[in-house]
Amino acid sequence: MAAKKNYQCCIDTLKPVRDTLEVINGKWKLPIIISVCGGNERFTDIQESIPGITPKVLAKELKDLEQHQLIKRLVLEDYPVKILYKPEPYTQTLSPIIEALKVWGLNHRDRLFGNV
Repeated sequence: MAAKKNYQCCIDTLKPVRDTLEVINGKWKLPIIISVCGGNERFTDIQESIPGITPKVLAKELKDLEQHQLIKRLVLEDYPVKILYKPEPYTQTLSPIIEALKVWGLNHRDRLFGNV
């Protein structure tokens, strides 16, 4: 009976973790979220803040994040037309996760390489 309970506990944890990773997984999604939350609103500003990202990949990832309601695309009817990207209020729920990943990464780097 205990083995079945452990199995169910694992499944209960694994499913929501996989759901989370489905949304934020990949090389570029978290850097884009961090960039937009950091105040970069224009496509070129976001691209310049993330070394190595191509315009094609950035456009695709922004659309994915928009579908997941983490980023909002705003079209300002000026001349010329301006397109801005803003974090949705819901995006702030990722802040503790991002901070925890940052702390873990710093600690892990220190553990592997010492104070470099």
